[in-house]
Amino acid sequence: MRFDIITIFPQMFEKVFDYGVIKRAKDKKVVEINIWDLREFSEPPHRKVDDYPYGGGVGMVLKVEPIFKAVKKIRLTQGKVILLSPRGEFFTQKKAKELSKERQIIFICGRYQGVDERVRKGVADMSISIGNYILGGGEFGAMVIIETIVRLLPGVVGNYESILSDSEGKLDPPLYTRPREFQGMKVPEILVSGNHKEIERWKEERRSEW
Repeated sequence: MRFDIITIFPQMFEKVFDYGVIKRAKDKKVVEINIWDLREFSEPPHRKVDDYPYGGGVGMVLKVEPIFKAVKKIRLTQGKVILLSPRGEFFTQKKAKELSKERQIIFICGRYQGVDERVRKGVADMSISIGNYILGGGEFGAMVIIETIVRLLPGVVGNYESILSDSEGKLDPPLYTRPREFQGMKVPEILVSGNHKEIERWKEERRSEW
């Protein structure tokens, strides 16, 4: 699977994908991640990628032309383009599972006050938000979505069945490990009883849904 990220701050991604499951996926050639500087698709000498909005308002807006040029260069035949935006649909585990079947995903990282609306209408296949709050840009959203998707790809996480179970909409029950007692707080007796049937029932009753 291939991820392409269009951003005005490519340096933000220098180390973030060099750890954990994403590094493992890259080492196994399960995923390929490319970072693209939006300024490389704007006109020299100033490489300007933003401008004032029509109609006035506070802040700058990312221009439409360099984003279109970037997507045209990067997009494969079956590539999916996602605009990261607080106006997008909320990202969920279900959406991650859908996206994990794509061959290529291109992320457009919004910045400043946002992007020219013609990007949303003319080149993006969908717009996604990772939550009901405002970030400085879409870079962290891209990181979150990639991490979530990569965990779902076969061959990345050792216990793949547990990953599939997570994606079905239920979270793990409360978890405990040694010591059996810590500062007066004890591990529930059922978990050390050896009664596997009752243990599984206890766990199932305490699984929470997304």
